[in-house]
Amino acid sequence: MNPASRAESVDEASLVARCREGDRAAFGDFVRAFQDRVFGVCLRISGDRNDAADATQETFVRALESIARFDERAAVFTWLYRIAVNLAIDQRRRRGRGGVVPLDGRRGRDNSAGSLGDRLAADGPGPDERLHATEREAAVAKAIVELDEEQRVVVVLRDIDGLDYAQIAEVLQLPVGTVKSRLFRGRMMLKEKLRAMVEAERA
Repeated sequence: MNPASRAESVDEASLVARCREGDRAAFGDFVRAFQDRVFGVCLRISGDRNDAADATQETFVRALESIARFDERAAVFTWLYRIAVNLAIDQRRRRGRGGVVPLDGRRGRDNSAGSLGDRLAADGPGPDERLHATEREAAVAKAIVELDEEQRVVVVLRDIDGLDYAQIAEVLQLPVGTVKSRLFRGRMMLKEKLRAMVEAERA
């Protein structure tokens, strides 16, 4: 699901204003509104659920500490993503390569209409097709985890989380041209890593 689309009917400006005023209930609403998306991006970047949970918690701690300085002209989710992505990158650098996580990984549940679980459970493909779909998802997830950091982050934000180029540039504080270049290289590397799998399926 594209983070820019509002899955929850949340008045973000009002929520931020209430947090600034010290409304403790608003703090809880703020976390609940964004925690799944923040956890998801942390998980896909770090590759480790414990690290992702830690990064998610720290993201909200830092966000609430600095919410008085939040620029209301910016989107809340891109502001949170910037904090979360930086924390997840730092954790992965300290730990080294993480494990392989599902592309739609969340906090033990997935509410997205287009989730892997929903697609596999849907009527249509038979057992063989569902098995191959699962294997493809696993292969893609493994290949993404093995990408270089710069490429992996952009691929996750664009091809999995659905941010557009301008949003990714804002999150990473990079020129749009750099985002496009990294995405191109990341996709090319993914194609190379997945070439053997694709050729085997065509055989």
